[in-house]
Amino acid sequence: MAKYYYLFLFLTYSLVTFSQNSDNESVFRVSLNDLELTTYPKDSSANALVLYENGKSFVDPTSYNLRTEEQHKVKILNKDGFKHANITIPLYIKDGNAFEKVEHIIATTYNLIDNNVTTTKLEKDQIFNEKYDEHHTLVKFTLPNVKEGSVITYSYTKVTPFMFNYRGWDFQSEIPKLYSEYNASIPGNWNYNIKLIGGKQLAVNETSIKDACLTGGNGGSANCFEARYVMKDMPAFIEEDYMTSKSNYLARLEYELKTFQRFNGIKDDYTKTWKTVDDELKKDDNIGRQLTKSVDTETLLSADILNNTNLLSKAQDIYKYVQDNYTWNEEYRIFQDTSIKNLIKNKSGNVSSINILLHNLLQQAGIEVKPILLSTRNNGFSTKLFPVISEFNYIIVQATINNKTYLLDAVDKYLNFGDIPFRCLNSYGRLLDFKNGSDWIDIEPSKLSTVQYKVELNLDDKQVISGNVNAKNTGYHALNKRKAYYPNKTEYVNKIHDKNAYLEISNHKVLSEGKTSEDFIETYDVEYENAVSGDNIYLNPFLTKFFSENPFKLQERTYPIDFGYKDTYYYTFKLNFNDAYNVLELPKEIALNLPDSKGQIIFSSNVLGNSILITLKVNFKDAIYQPEYYPYLKEFFSKIVDIQTNSIILLKKKE
Repeated sequence: MAKYYYLFLFLTYSLVTFSQNSDNESVFRVSLNDLELTTYPKDSSANALVLYENGKSFVDPTSYNLRTEEQHKVKILNKDGFKHANITIPLYIKDGNAFEKVEHIIATTYNLIDNNVTTTKLEKDQIFNEKYDEHHTLVKFTLPNVKEGSVITYSYTKVTPFMFNYRGWDFQSEIPKLYSEYNASIPGNWNYNIKLIGGKQLAVNETSIKDACLTGGNGGSANCFEARYVMKDMPAFIEEDYMTSKSNYLARLEYELKTFQRFNGIKDDYTKTWKTVDDELKKDDNIGRQLTKSVDTETLLSADILNNTNLLSKAQDIYKYVQDNYTWNEEYRIFQDTSIKNLIKNKSGNVSSINILLHNLLQQAGIEVKPILLSTRNNGFSTKLFPVISEFNYIIVQATINNKTYLLDAVDKYLNFGDIPFRCLNSYGRLLDFKNGSDWIDIEPSKLSTVQYKVELNLDDKQVISGNVNAKNTGYHALNKRKAYYPNKTEYVNKIHDKNAYLEISNHKVLSEGKTSEDFIETYDVEYENAVSGDNIYLNPFLTKFFSENPFKLQERTYPIDFGYKDTYYYTFKLNFNDAYNVLELPKEIALNLPDSKGQIIFSSNVLGNSILITLKVNFKDAIYQPEYYPYLKEFFSKIVDIQTNSIILLKKKE
C-alpha cells in the first residue's frame, strides 16, 4: 500500500522555523562539470539525469492568480535520453473566461564541442499549442540541437486562477534526480491538506511566516505560510510487473483545499465529511436515486427466477441474467449516464448502470445489498483521511445471503458469482450505507487461485513418448483461461503447441461447465518429437511453464510487489518406461523458502520402479509483498525459471 504523510496547514503560525533559500540562479547555470559528465554512477542504466530543478508557487498580490515559476536542468546521457528534451505543459480551461496560461518560456541547449561550449536557444516559433480535449490544452516544445552529452535548461511560469488546484510537485520521475526543490507560499485565507506521497524522506523541510503578503478590500491582509521542500539523489521510478498505479508510489506533494476565508470573514468549506458526502450521494440523481429505482421484475425476469425460494440460487440466477443480457460499453463514468432505464432500453451501459441494475434486482428479490465505491488498480489508491469522490471510478455490489458476504460485478461476462475483476483488487473500497453511514472495507478475493498440472507419459519399445495432460485452474487463473479459450478455441489450442514446438497436441477437451464456471479443467493428449538422440533420451519434464522468465529485473524496487491475490502452482510429472532403459540423470531436488515463510518452492525427483516422478510446488502466501522482499522474490522467480528450463531427465538404452 502507498505511504502518505499529511502536513496540515492550520495556519496558526505557532510552529515556525526560518530559513534561507539556496542560491538558485548559480545552481541553475550550466557548468563545465555538467557538460563533461558522461554517466551517473548510482544508476549506470540512466539515459538522462535531472541535475537540478526548482519550483516556486505564490499568489500574485495584484491579480490573486496562483503563479508557479519552474527551472529545470537536465543532462542527456545517450540517444535514449533524447525524449526528455520533449517538454509538455498541460493547461486547464474551465470556460472562455477562466483558463490557465504559461508565460516566459526560455529554453537552451548546451553542448561541449572541441572544448568549446555552444548554446542553441529555443525560438518562439518552435513552441506549439495543441488542444487535448474540451478542458485541456497542451503547450509543447522540443529543445533544439540535442546530442549525446547535451545539457538542457528550460524555465517558464504557469499562471492559474484556480486556487483550489494548488500546484503540486513531483520529486521523482522515470529518470534519476540529483536535486529537486519546491517552494510554496500560501496566504492564510487558504487552508490546505498537504499530502506527501511515496514514502521518501525530505532532505529539507523548512517553514516560515511572511507578514501581510496579501492585501484585500477594507484594509484586510493575510500572512503567508512559506515552505521549502527538497529531495536529493532520487532514484528513477521504473515501472515493473505486479504493481498498481505508479501514482501510489511516485514521490510527490499534493494539495487538497480544505477551506477558504474571504477578507469579509465568510468561510467556504471544500473538504467534506463522509456524513456530508453520504447525504449528497443519497440525493444524487446518478447514484442514490438510481439505487432506489423500482424495476419491473415481472417483465425482465423469468418465472423460474421469480418463483425460486432459495435466496442464494435466486441471487445467482439474477446475476447471470444481468451478466448475459447487458453489455459493458467500456466506460466507467460512475457518476454520469447511470440511468438503468436507458440500460434496459439499450442493453448496453457503463459500470454504474449495470451494477446498479444488479443491486436493484437483488434488493427487490429480498436480498440485502449495498453498493461499494472503488478506485481500480490503474487509477491509484483513494484517500482515506477525507472524502475525495473524484478518486473513485468503479462501483460493485455487496450481497449478504445466509450470513455470507459476496462481492459482485456483472460487467465481466466471464466472472463467476462471488468474484470481481482483477482491476478491482486495489486493497479497499467505500461501502455505502445511506441509513447507518458509509465505511471502508477490505477488498480481497474470496477464493484461492491455483494452477495444477498432472502429466503422465509412456515410453514404448519404439522410443515413442506419448501420454496425457490434465490441468485444472481455479480463481483468477481460471478466469484468465476462460477468457483465452471461449472467444477462439482453435487459437487457444494452437498457442499450447506454440509454447512447445516438440509437442504434438490432440484430443483437447474442456471439462468444466461454461464460461462462468468456478474452475477451468482441460485435458489433451501429447506426443514428444526429437527426444531421442542415439541410445539416449533427453527430456524436459515441464510441458508447460508457470513463468517463462523472471519478471523482476531491477537492481532495487522501492514500491510493493502486488500480485493481487494469493496463489499456488502445482505440477506433477510421471514417465513410465520399460526394462530396456536406465535412468542416468535426474534433476536435483530443491527446497527454498521466502523470509517469514511467505512463500515456498518444493521440487523433487524420484525413480519408483520403472517410473520417474517429478513434482514442483510453488506457493505464494501473500498477495502483497513489501519492497524489502524484492531481492528474495527476485531470487525466488529465478529459481522457478531455472527449474522449469534446466530440469533434464536422461535415460540410456541398455546394451
